[in-house]
Amino acid sequence: MRAKIIQDYNNLKKFIDAHKTLEQKVICTIGSWDMLHIGHLRYLNRAKEHGDILVVGVDSDRAIKLYKNPFRPIIPHLERMEMLSYQHCVDYVTLIDDIDENGKWNYELIKIIKPDIFVCINESYPTEQKEDIKKYVGQLVELARQAENTSTTDIVERTLKTHLCELNQMRKQKE
Repeated sequence: MRAKIIQDYNNLKKFIDAHKTLEQKVICTIGSWDMLHIGHLRYLNRAKEHGDILVVGVDSDRAIKLYKNPFRPIIPHLERMEMLSYQHCVDYVTLIDDIDENGKWNYELIKIIKPDIFVCINESYPTEQKEDIKKYVGQLVELARQAENTSTTDIVERTLKTHLCELNQMRKQKE
């Protein structure tokens, strides 16, 4: 499965160009994919329905710290990339690290591979950024969240709150 992981965008472009020569439609999406859960997997399968070849960008640890918080990610990017490579619907995995100090993506992946379709969650990007993305892709497809009650942030926060409450109760019982 490691053959699915191609970090050099120019090498990835060679594979993508071959798929396009075969008239296969290339889909691209990016995300943090931290603590892979059912919403992620539903989303990836829905994204794949829009074409033939799915390229998944994985935000680097540095990038996630910039736009989420300094305590994230939970899972290092090399492991997140490997987990995604095992998913049947994913054809290629690459790293996204062209994030500026404000947490804004600079689009290098889509500038180079020029996917037919870019898929995102409808609230993932502000309107201005969606307009920028449209400059480099054939079509922008926006999906609704695929798991209303599950998100990595919620899982982490719920787990921490639960354990902190339990710790506090244990301390009080000892007193």
